[in-house]
Amino acid sequence: MLDTLPVALIAGTVLGFLAGLGIGGGSLLILWLTMVLHMDAMAARSINLLFFIPSAAVVCVLRLRQGNLKIRPLLPAALAGCAAAALFSWISTAVDTQILKKLFGLVLLFAGLRELCYRPRNAR
Repeated sequence: MLDTLPVALIAGTVLGFLAGLGIGGGSLLILWLTMVLHMDAMAARSINLLFFIPSAAVVCVLRLRQGNLKIRPLLPAALAGCAAAALFSWISTAVDTQILKKLFGLVLLFAGLRELCYRPRNAR
């Protein structure tokens, strides 16, 4: 029932909406695929990448048009992010998936706790 086309369309729409808000729809997609659909973690990560690339491209174009995205300060971070993604993708193929699942869970837990406890500083 959960792996039918209508459910996949609803899940994709909700996760795309969250990704557009910057909440991390890709992380939630991995949780959906592994915990609800019982998919292999490696396959879920691969699907997440295919989901993330067009979502991120659309959001970047929209943010650029709105004037909210500055390319110059972004380039060093983007290059470092691409290098780190390549390195850790290569490393993840040599590490046990159970360890990766636990590490990923910890990252999500700390990110969630930070979001719950975050208080912005007053702008001066």
